[in-house]
Amino acid sequence: MVKEDFPILQDIVYLDNAATTQKPLQVIEAIRNYYLLHNANIHRGVYPLARKSTDLYEEAHRVVAGFIGARAEEVVFVRNTTEGLNLASHLLEPLVRAGDNIVVTISEHHSNLLPWWRLARRRGARLRIGMVREDGSIDEEDVISKIDESTRIVAVQHASNVTGYITDVRKIVKQAKKVGAVVVLDGAQSVPHVPIDVNGLGVDILAFSGHKMLGPMGIGVLWARKEILEEAEPFLLGGDMIKEVHYTNGEIVPLWNELPWKFEAGTPNVAGAVGLMEAIRYLERFGMEKILPHEKKLATATAEGLEDMGFNVIGGERRGGVVAFWKEDIDPHLLAYRLGQKKVCVRSGYHCAQPLHEVLEVRGSIRASFYLYNDEDDVERFFEALREVVR
Repeated sequence: MVKEDFPILQDIVYLDNAATTQKPLQVIEAIRNYYLLHNANIHRGVYPLARKSTDLYEEAHRVVAGFIGARAEEVVFVRNTTEGLNLASHLLEPLVRAGDNIVVTISEHHSNLLPWWRLARRRGARLRIGMVREDGSIDEEDVISKIDESTRIVAVQHASNVTGYITDVRKIVKQAKKVGAVVVLDGAQSVPHVPIDVNGLGVDILAFSGHKMLGPMGIGVLWARKEILEEAEPFLLGGDMIKEVHYTNGEIVPLWNELPWKFEAGTPNVAGAVGLMEAIRYLERFGMEKILPHEKKLATATAEGLEDMGFNVIGGERRGGVVAFWKEDIDPHLLAYRLGQKKVCVRSGYHCAQPLHEVLEVRGSIRASFYLYNDEDDVERFFEALREVVR
């Protein structure tokens, strides 16, 4: 279960895993088999093929729930983390009133910043922003200092896609619960890399993407505590999210479906759910507890090598498998392009975290991010290409 399962990796050094991961043959085959053998619309037909498709889709909910320590009815399939976080802001909008505040951090991906910025503007609330330390890591104490009796929502990333820093979530949750605030966790960069137990973390909402954890694009997860989902109004209306619709006394009277279908309107991405289910099984066979230590070893070697070459590395020692770096006289996009010509794939720019770069006074960075299929040979080939390009 290493590079042999990923044909695309036979020819390239892929170090853009924070953006998306490659897909093993097992996941591709699961999606293929679904369309070849089981394709039908769910929750509609009573014929065997439709029932099989429905069973697979509902099984995917159970597998995802087990993966994060949740209940299946609390797992809502969305397209990606971005959609999940936008849905979260919709679910929580009734909690926010004029004069309240929402706490985020300057390190957030735009997807966990802009939905809360918009919600604050719409409700006449204030967006309070926790800052980072000099190395770019989230300053949990500063975040906590922003939480008070008027705080309704605290939205933070579990791991940064720039610094790789893993947030001490429990410390923030403890303070948020003291004032009755809801905690939303952006798990896009953590769920693929570390074992997750939502109840152990104490958060109320979690969002993550399938494509960052060996699964296909177009499928993601919003997990929320059952009471939040039960109280909230559905965001999209139409097929499957409805149990009954009556025409009574000249009025349309709808009755919402049970959870989680209440928030999954229309024909869903069943094949994507099947692919995500197989990706989770692949990760579990590999061993979730092995992934982060493996990545950290590669990232540490990379960070040290970059510093030896005179590059500035963003982030401190407490990082995951992400290394963002820069040099004053080198354009990050040009460097990434030149590395790409040598079949080394890295990211360049702000990585959807422009405010963080501005606070750190960095005009864009290059990012190498690792996953379970990367190895020491990838690091060596990265540095070989980098030295040639710099020369």
